[in-house]
Amino acid sequence: MAASLPGPVQAETGAVRVVFTKGGFIIGVGGGEGVLTFRGNNYPFSVSGMSVGFTIGASTTKLVGRALNIRSPGDIAGSYAVIGAGGALAAGAGGVQLQNEKGVILQLHGPKVGVELSAAVGGVSIALR
Repeated sequence: MAASLPGPVQAETGAVRVVFTKGGFIIGVGGGEGVLTFRGNNYPFSVSGMSVGFTIGASTTKLVGRALNIRSPGDIAGSYAVIGAGGALAAGAGGVQLQNEKGVILQLHGPKVGVELSAAVGGVSIALR
């Protein structure tokens, strides 16, 4: 009988909660925190980002959603860019899709609180705490 070698770890999906606060004039700068729930464990992380575009005011966004293509909790760390129709968050529709360099996709949605006009969302970074 031949011993079988372990194959690559299958990608999984985790749950994500994020609270992001942003404010500024012309260049919006923000940060926040979140939690990845993966394989029954919670992994806190910090979020930082910059939106270069037309931004006036401040907002707090509470988002929930899924993290796709995760093989280990550390995969969520990295720099994210908006993909697909994700610019809807900037338009106030409350949903965004972001992808990092490891192929992790965050599908997030939720209401936005505050007054903000933004023409761009980008440059979001996540670091595990």
